[in-house]
Amino acid sequence: MTTPPFDPPTAQDIATVSHQLGRPARNVIGIAARCACGNPTVVATSPRLADGTPFPTLYYLSHPAATAAISTLEANGVMPELAALLVDDIADGYLAAHESYLADREGIEHVAEIEGISAGGMPTRVKCLHALAGHSLAAGPGVNPIGDLALEQADWSPLVCECATYE
Repeated sequence: MTTPPFDPPTAQDIATVSHQLGRPARNVIGIAARCACGNPTVVATSPRLADGTPFPTLYYLSHPAATAAISTLEANGVMPELAALLVDDIADGYLAAHESYLADREGIEHVAEIEGISAGGMPTRVKCLHALAGHSLAAGPGVNPIGDLALEQADWSPLVCECATYE
């Protein structure tokens, strides 16, 4: 196994994520992206939950402002528009994003039941912008073209702290 591409969570991180989610954070193994102020924005979740359940969604968007902005995009029908872009270079980049996601998760733990399954509809569909934006934030710009496009369209930026709005 390789070293995970994120920092392990602190007790304060878990408390913050629990507050963000409005429930106890479970199976968080890392903070994959942070707000400009340092609070968690994307958590990394264990590929196998504590109860043994396989869990394919490695990167989970936790920041309330980010989640709200991405939810607005989904409600406004952006997913079919982004799915229509899955041709040529963007399709190639989306397949590479899928493979990157799988490599990150496999580097943590091999879970046979979810082998080859990433998140957000990758590599052929656009199913969940939250997962795709979370992957983009965790991996950085240029890794997930659809996640990047969703973040560009969102009324939220990881460079501007909105944490006080949700305290």
